[in-house]
Amino acid sequence: MTDSVERFELALAHKEPDRVPIDYWAAPEITRRLIDHFGLSCREELLQHLDVDFRYISGPEYTGPKLQSAEDGSWRVDHWGVKRLRMELPSGGTYWEVKDFPLAAAGSVEEIRDYPGWPSPDWFDYECVRTQVAEARATGKVVVFMGDRMNRCAQLKPAMYLRGIEQILMDFVLNPGIAECIFSRTVEFYLEYARRTFEAAGPGGMDVFMTGDDFGTQNGEIVSPGMWREFLAPGFREFIRLGKKYGFHVAHHSCGSIKSIIPDMIDCGLDILNPLQPDVRDMDRRVLKRLFGENLSFHGSISIQKTLPFGTPDQVRSEVKERFETLGPHGGFIFCTAHNIQADTPLENITTLFDSYRDFGRYG
Repeated sequence: MTDSVERFELALAHKEPDRVPIDYWAAPEITRRLIDHFGLSCREELLQHLDVDFRYISGPEYTGPKLQSAEDGSWRVDHWGVKRLRMELPSGGTYWEVKDFPLAAAGSVEEIRDYPGWPSPDWFDYECVRTQVAEARATGKVVVFMGDRMNRCAQLKPAMYLRGIEQILMDFVLNPGIAECIFSRTVEFYLEYARRTFEAAGPGGMDVFMTGDDFGTQNGEIVSPGMWREFLAPGFREFIRLGKKYGFHVAHHSCGSIKSIIPDMIDCGLDILNPLQPDVRDMDRRVLKRLFGENLSFHGSISIQKTLPFGTPDQVRSEVKERFETLGPHGGFIFCTAHNIQADTPLENITTLFDSYRDFGRYG
């Protein structure tokens, strides 16, 4: 029987293993519901039950200067100096909404450089990574480092949190020096943060380094392809270069419509693109497979905007079957949702999803 690591390596070599590898992305509320539904005791038992081939390590633990927060938990300041408010979602989940953009009023590169809130890689304990990797390796699954949502190797999203969405987008044109300075400081931090994480993991400790930075919206790229190449491609390439230096496959998560920059991502050395968001403009998976399938593997593509929350179990099964037929040939595909399964998703649709992965995802 093919094990998870071998299955994954064959898929990335654009060969057809015994079945398509399976990944699991879900909100914490969904994980708890599934554990209860199946009568299990923990997340690991759930992942084993669902035949999931991947295990994610959370990475270094923050041990830096004490961060401000409200006694009632209503707000907190993260290690970038960004204040966030706790938002209760109608589905029962929570979300940390940015309240203040600490660099919004900065008018010069000097003010950006002198910002006292720039984080330091020294503020983290990397020793815990050894234990995380050992536990993940013991499962026999593919080990992935992505980091948590507040500390994922990125450029544009941290800049939006620090500067504000409108302001950083205007900076591309009106204040390019400010934009370059923010991206430079951010990349510098994350390269060292990742390097220390990789060193702590040890040789062969991990299989995949996944970066995460949203470059698209529902209707197109957040910035033009030319500006992406000028401002963001250098850092993107450095992240990939570092991961490859340590022998990892490199994946990237970007929501939205990003077809025009996929060739640039491939040129930078990217191995895996996540999530092929299906409900956005100009991201037809058949076209993407035809154009880029020889040089890139795809991870995701199951709709969390329409099919999973609002479709029927039959529609979920049909979507999984179509994804296998479209993206599965010649390998290069990993089953997963286009983002975390959200808390308002019907339980029957979720169980149908994983049953369908197993039913339709086999080769030969």
